Parts: sequence; C-alpha cells; structure tokens
Amino acid sequence: MTERRVPSGLALGLVAIVLVSLNLRPGASSPGPLLEEIRAGLDMSSALAGVFTGLPGLCFGLVGMVAVTLARKVGTTGGITIGLAAAALGLILRAGTGNEWIFLGLSVIALGGMALGNVLVPAWIKTHERGQVLLQTIYGTGLMVGGALGAAFAAPAADALGGWRPSLRLWGWAILAAIPFWAYLALREHNLPDDHRRPMVAPNLGLLASPTTVALTLMFGIQSMHAYVQFGWLPQIYRDAGLSAGYAGALMSSISGIGLLGALAMPSIIARGHHLRAIFASFGISLIAGYAGLLLAPATLPWVWSTLLALSGFAFPTAIALITARTRTPAVTAQVSGFVQPVGYLLAAIGPVLVGLLHAATGDWRLVLIVLAATGIPLSWASVKLAAPAYVDDELR
Repeated sequence: MTERRVPSGLALGLVAIVLVSLNLRPGASSPGPLLEEIRAGLDMSSALAGVFTGLPGLCFGLVGMVAVTLARKVGTTGGITIGLAAAALGLILRAGTGNEWIFLGLSVIALGGMALGNVLVPAWIKTHERGQVLLQTIYGTGLMVGGALGAAFAAPAADALGGWRPSLRLWGWAILAAIPFWAYLALREHNLPDDHRRPMVAPNLGLLASPTTVALTLMFGIQSMHAYVQFGWLPQIYRDAGLSAGYAGALMSSISGIGLLGALAMPSIIARGHHLRAIFASFGISLIAGYAGLLLAPATLPWVWSTLLALSGFAFPTAIALITARTRTPAVTAQVSGFVQPVGYLLAAIGPVLVGLLHAATGDWRLVLIVLAATGIPLSWASVKLAAPAYVDDELR
C-alpha cells in the first residue's frame, strides 16, 4: 500500500495543524483534576482508578504501534481523520455512562484516536516542503497548550457546566471542530492521481540499525517519562520538603509555562543548526542539576530546581521536531514516528509507577531522586548524538 502526498495550501495546513494539535491532549489531561469526582460518580475502585491514570501512556504507546499500518490503507490524512473521530466519539460517550468498565473502554477508544494523531501528524507535516518549520512549531506548541488547557479548565468547567460529565464531554465537542478540515484534506488525498503516491512501510525492529532512531527513542522516552513523573510526583516531593500545596502546584505549573518557550523556539533553532551540540547537551545537564537540587536543598531554592527541570523538558519539543528534521521523506518520517513515540510513551507509562514503588520501599525521596538524576546521562548522550545532521534514510541504506 502507499501514502499519497497532499499539496494542500499552507493556510489550510496551518488551520488543520492548529486544530489537531490543540485537541490531541485535553482528553488525556482533563480527568486528573476531576479524578475524585469521577471515582465517586462511577463508584470506581482504587485499582481501576490506578489503571485509568496509566491509560494515556499505554494507549499512546500500544495504539501508536499500528498507526502506520492503518495509514498504509487509508492514507496519512485519512488516519488522522479517523483518529480525531474516534477521540471525539470516545470522549463524548464516556461522559454519559454510569459503568466504570464502559468508561474505561470508551477512554481507550478516545486515547487510541489521539495516539493515531501523535504518530501520523509529523509525517503529514513532512509532506509540506513550504512552511515545514512553521507547521512544526505550531504543532509542538499546540500540544503543550492543549494539555495545559485540559488540566487548567477541567475543574472550572465542571463548576460552570454542572459537574464532571459535561466538563469531560466538552473536549469531545471541541474535537468536532477539527474533523471537517481533516476530512476535506483526506478527500483531496483520495482523489489524487497515483503519481502522487509514496510508499509507506510499517515501523519494525530494523530501525534499530539507525543510530539516529535509537538516540531519538532514548531522548523522547526519557523526557516523556520525566514529564509523567513530574506531573504525578513533583508536587508531593515539594510538599514533603515543607512547601505548601499552593506553592508546590505553582512550581509545577511553571514547568509547563517555561516548556512553551521550548516548543516555540526549538524547531527554528534546529533548522538554523547553530550550536546544537551545546544546546542539546544542556538538556541532560539541567535534568541532573534539577534533581540534585531537589535532593540536597529542595525547599531552599525550589524555583531554581523547577526551572532547571523545565529547561531539560525542552528535549520533548526537540524530539518531536527531530522526527521530521532527521528524516528525508514522509514515508521514513512515519516509520520513525511510529517507532519512537510508542516506545517512548510506554516508558512514560511505567515511570511514575516505578517511582511510586521505589518511594514506598524506601520511605523517602533520596534514592528516587538519585535514580532520576542518573537518567540525565543517557539523555545527554542521545541529545549530543542528535546534534549531528544525520538522516535515518541514509543510515538505513
């Protein structure tokens, strides 16, 4: 099967990317602030609540593995459209059920739809020779903005709309705004002549022959793991150090805010190619320094440690941008995206669980912070490796 290149206008592409990027995260980030209300409303057990909180990483990983296979049959744009439709359907329907198992099942459908977008949107961006850096910048920024909006407005929306159900359903309705644009693009793609087609190959272990792919997987996986760990545990680390809940929450929010700067800046920095080795090396160094500060003096300069962790978080938009920048063709971009992101999100899903187990076994955060800081070493190696302008396509040949 093949992928077809869509020579759509840049303006239409910009609108489509804005809408899809803003809608790939709120469905995953909005339940967190309402978890207590969701559990009470569904009479959900603690065990199932734990499963529910781990679903985003698991679904992004497992469903992402089949995204390219689907795109081979329906096209990249068609796969994105199907993903958006599944996400909207799952989010809207799950808010109306009173059964905890059906709620989990519909959550899997919604998150699986988002996973298709995670993998296929970078490949779609690669088909656009004009405005590629701009599209990548908007996409990376939109992902972070959408995730932040989902978490920030979940509780206020529940208060304004009458409960957690309409609050969660809201993000399903928002996705509906994106579907007509992507359906139109998919129709255009379907009607193109055969000479616009490009072959697509599903990701496989042969990609491990590419050092760039291995480094990208490490960078994406390690940083994604830290993002989930920080969202889940960093406020508690600060609170255990004596800070108030409000201060701890503000420090966590500052990491997301600073991260937006990275999403805006990194695609252009990568395109210019200046001083990449030093910039990329700083990701691992900042990570080690941030956790070292939390270990030695967590309450002394807490904003310094959160800022350092935020700077290390620039590795996430960098990895997203490099999936496009370190591949030559949309087909290989799809392959790399379909390998790097699923593996990374699976690592992200187990990270917070392992941190919780280690903390429970030791009774404090010292060993946890040492282990987390140590992961800055492979992050530094992978980041420096990716500073060189190598291409996966060439390595696979």
